[in-house]
Amino acid sequence: MKYAIIIPDGAGDLPLDELDGQTPLEAAETPNLDRLASIGRVGAVATTPAGFGAGSDVCSMSLLGYDPATYHTGRAPLEAAALGLDPGERDWIFRVNLVHVSEDGRMVDHSGGAISDGEARELVGALTEHWRAHAGAASERMTLTPGVSYRNILVDAGGRDYQQLETTPPHEIPGEAWREHLPTGGAPGELLRGLIESSAGVLASHPVNVARAERGDRTANLAWVWGQGTRPAMPSFESRFGVRGVMTTAVDLLAGISAYIGWDRLHVPGATSYHDNDYAGQGRAAAEALDRYDLVCCHVEAPDEAAHQGDWRTKVAAIEAIDREVVGPIVSRLTSFGDAEAGGEGWRVLVLPDHYTLVSTKKHDATPVPFLMAGSWVRSVVQRPFSERGAGESDLFIEHGHELMEYFLRSGVRG
Repeated sequence: MKYAIIIPDGAGDLPLDELDGQTPLEAAETPNLDRLASIGRVGAVATTPAGFGAGSDVCSMSLLGYDPATYHTGRAPLEAAALGLDPGERDWIFRVNLVHVSEDGRMVDHSGGAISDGEARELVGALTEHWRAHAGAASERMTLTPGVSYRNILVDAGGRDYQQLETTPPHEIPGEAWREHLPTGGAPGELLRGLIESSAGVLASHPVNVARAERGDRTANLAWVWGQGTRPAMPSFESRFGVRGVMTTAVDLLAGISAYIGWDRLHVPGATSYHDNDYAGQGRAAAEALDRYDLVCCHVEAPDEAAHQGDWRTKVAAIEAIDREVVGPIVSRLTSFGDAEAGGEGWRVLVLPDHYTLVSTKKHDATPVPFLMAGSWVRSVVQRPFSERGAGESDLFIEHGHELMEYFLRSGVRG
């Protein structure tokens, strides 16, 4: 059997007045998804377990078949793996966002105005020197590593205990006073608060931000520390399911999870987190990889980023591009392997967002997401559209998100 998983990140949403009461997924023209839905099954799955927030780390781990209650230790450790970092078992790892805050102290943009990799690296270099001077001896065992765009990783090997630390994702507080959401938790929390607050001075006056302001772009004028954790221990996907996988993604988080579960990574030069993404490149690379792997996973971030900006037009356009440039080529290649019921090798495809990202609030939401499954031995008595409403009307509901993978790979398979 050949398998493909397509993740349009954050594609789930609520009905919008701007779309005449439709969701972006319903409003988008998606002929390939429509065709799959007509021959497959549509259901809903709870990718956010009880006791967790609807973060991409938790939801993605869940939909890939790993129970966050068992394997999740924090978001940042997953991203560190994608950067090739090898922290010690007792080192603490943090995500550092370059964000934009307003003069009146509100969180405006968790992505620093979609800052480029090159600009971000310059800011990280200046920030590293500044933090060393600001924190003195406390920063001696701290290492700040640039990631993709606004995403960076801080590793503290200084032996501090962050067990009681509480931090807040910046994308969960758009428009709110950022000082009210600074880290808390004793001396370690105080240390991180100092790093965040001191970053404003060095970043705001940096030539990169001066140039961005002159162009009318948002500046990356604050460094936000969050997502802490220690490195997890996760069994490989192949040892659990007997399937060899590969991932294409522009996001370190997904690349990190795939590294921990033993998947290879497909590097697509034009892949980005935004609507300038090379959708065709990702779709083509994923389709070609089916010749070499049992399972190919294609993760596309653009719908999520558009929703975080409250941009319903771009979210719809991103979903349409995924249908056209990703779903189409991947399914075309899958079907060439032949249906197992007719003597072919067999194939299956699974399409689902990791979570809802609401245009109306610019935040994630823990509502169970719709999923679409099609291929060999997948049949449905009632045809439903691949949408939030279609999934809600289905009698197919998977309460524990990490159990979806077993259902996808094994349910109904003969022999």
